[in-house]
Amino acid sequence: MQVLVRDNNVEQALRALKRKLQREGVFREMRSRQAYEKPSERRAREKQEAVRRARKAARKQAQREGLIPQAKAKARG
Repeated sequence: MQVLVRDNNVEQALRALKRKLQREGVFREMRSRQAYEKPSERRAREKQEAVRRARKAARKQAQREGLIPQAKAKARG
């Protein structure tokens, strides 16, 4: 992973790097590898994540079909 530093602005480059790492899921991976996870806890977590993904997909589909209003776009700035 590479981030360019422009005008010696290291703080901005560091923020960009953190954002890229967050998108890639590196922080979540590090947190999950800090301690041993029992197989039963792993199955429960994966099931919970699957439920969350299914709900999100259903919500997006309902928005596309017009059953529920679209989510408002976040203002960038």
